[in-house]
Amino acid sequence: MDKPKILVVDDEPQNLQLVRQVLGGDYQLSFATDGDKALEAAVKHKPDLILMDVMMPNVDGYQACRNLKADPNLAKIPVIFVTAMGDVSDEAEGFDAGAVDYITKPIKAPVVKRRVATHLSLVNVEELKRTRLIIIQRLGRAAEFKDNETGLHVIRMSHYCKILAEKISQPPEWCTLVFQATPMHDVGKIGVPDKVLLKPGPLNDDEWKIMKRHPKMGADIIGGHDSKLLTMAASIALTHHEKWDGSGYPAGLKGEEIPLASRITAVADVFDALTTVRPYKDAWPVEKAIKLLQEEQGKHFDPELSPAFISCLDDVLAIKERWAETK
Repeated sequence: MDKPKILVVDDEPQNLQLVRQVLGGDYQLSFATDGDKALEAAVKHKPDLILMDVMMPNVDGYQACRNLKADPNLAKIPVIFVTAMGDVSDEAEGFDAGAVDYITKPIKAPVVKRRVATHLSLVNVEELKRTRLIIIQRLGRAAEFKDNETGLHVIRMSHYCKILAEKISQPPEWCTLVFQATPMHDVGKIGVPDKVLLKPGPLNDDEWKIMKRHPKMGADIIGGHDSKLLTMAASIALTHHEKWDGSGYPAGLKGEEIPLASRITAVADVFDALTTVRPYKDAWPVEKAIKLLQEEQGKHFDPELSPAFISCLDDVLAIKERWAETK
């Protein structure tokens, strides 16, 4: 396994040598001697973490950190200031510049090692979260590719869900979970035979029985987990075809027996399905789809969610245009 990469920025050679002695055995080190060179080295070496002096010629550490944070490709690299400037105001300025920590000189080897290890572990956690989310989104799109060649449905409807969740004043963390979990709502389609899923016409009774298995298959694919994200994703997969009046499937849940995330998903999913081409139908005009949302208010859909979604129509249409089908 490759060692984590650390960029050390200091204009004093003896300080660079000291850091090399403390960290060189555990990490891949690169060095820069001023703020401008720090930016160049960050681009070249793509470090996992940067140790930055403050008092340097030309561009000081604070400005160098601000420059790093202004570059989208470098902004997520954590910066720890290592400096003799130990006043509270100095530390505050460092954090304002975007640093994650502040170590005062003269450095103590155990402190530096522990601080570096701690912040690298946080980087790893964030990377795992990001990777998990990418896998979830890709699995959702894999399912969608079975009956939608672009897979853009899951992108549009997840944005619609977040817009609607925010509109009804749900907590920001919960809105983000909805956005991240909804791409897997139809992952159970992976288990539906193509002759049923892609049939260019109405399904017969036997075919409907097969189609109605996909919510349970989706929940089974996701499985049971401690993760809030995967728990919500499994719940949405299982219940997003339930209807407010109890006429949905697979369990015939009614009203608030249906999880809120699934009630939100139902509105977003149906709107997007109606307004895009499917194997069995042409795309509906937006006005016709909105009329159906109004007609099904209190029947298929939560009576509070249909009007809330319609009130966000400008934002919804902006997403629809941004992620429009190209075929």
